[in-house]
Amino acid sequence: MGTFVGHVYPGLFLLSYGLYQAVVVSKAVIFNDSLLHPSSPPGNKGRWARLWQASYGGLLKTLAGSILIAYEISCVKGGLILMNRELPPRFMYAKQWQHLTMFVLLTLHGFVDVTSRNLLPQRCLLLEKGTLVLTCYVLLLLLVSHIQDSEGVELQTHALLILVVALLTLLLTAALWTPATAQLSVIETFLFQMMGSWLIQAGFILYKPVTGYPWQDDDINDIMFVTTFFCWHVMVNALCLLGIYGVSCFWYHCYRPSVRLTGSRDAPCHTSAVGPVYKLLQEVEQSEKEDQALLLPQSSA
Repeated sequence: MGTFVGHVYPGLFLLSYGLYQAVVVSKAVIFNDSLLHPSSPPGNKGRWARLWQASYGGLLKTLAGSILIAYEISCVKGGLILMNRELPPRFMYAKQWQHLTMFVLLTLHGFVDVTSRNLLPQRCLLLEKGTLVLTCYVLLLLLVSHIQDSEGVELQTHALLILVVALLTLLLTAALWTPATAQLSVIETFLFQMMGSWLIQAGFILYKPVTGYPWQDDDINDIMFVTTFFCWHVMVNALCLLGIYGVSCFWYHCYRPSVRLTGSRDAPCHTSAVGPVYKLLQEVEQSEKEDQALLLPQSSA
């Protein structure tokens, strides 16, 4: 991952996943759909219905993780070994092993998504969220350790990436104990887009500057402009998310007015207030009112 390709390819995956989730979340917001229990569009049956319900996000994570694992191993000449044969033995390729750990976790998370949504009799949402939170915590720890020997522009670039990962980790952790809402899903999607676009930008800053000249670690202007570029990424990704929502609104209201979503596997759980617990409370209140109505005539007598 310590190359231009090693930054751009994971960035492209995260950005693609964020854009895909932006489309899915836009559908959920437009149709005010809970999207907890997936179902295919009307008329889809058999093989086409199963294809519609496939976990595309999980398949994308598994495929991307496997490709990145193979790429990371192939980049090390002589093979990726853990320790050398000298006395005393020393650990080898510390950063490469950290990259490999990140990619293995990504692959496992994709496998868990596919298993939960397509192989288990009933979808286990807690398993999916728990795996994602665990992946983010491990990624955060590895990134903090990853910048131990960095300085200047490289340190600033990775520090801003750590900021995004930390915010995403806090958000996903809070989502474990709070009902899933469209607001949390929008912020999560935005942070995934930020991770992807900033990784791509980091590849150009550290390895292939647009000007053809490397950034200077001892120039305060270069370090300050790294943060400025990050702020531009924040604005561009926010506008991109808003644009996807606007295009989705236009498309579904003008070209697909008959579409009525009843659920999607890859969309987040967006629950409404009207549910079994709410109905149970209504029944309890109604029974209390009836009891009070019966007691009033007796007290007056």
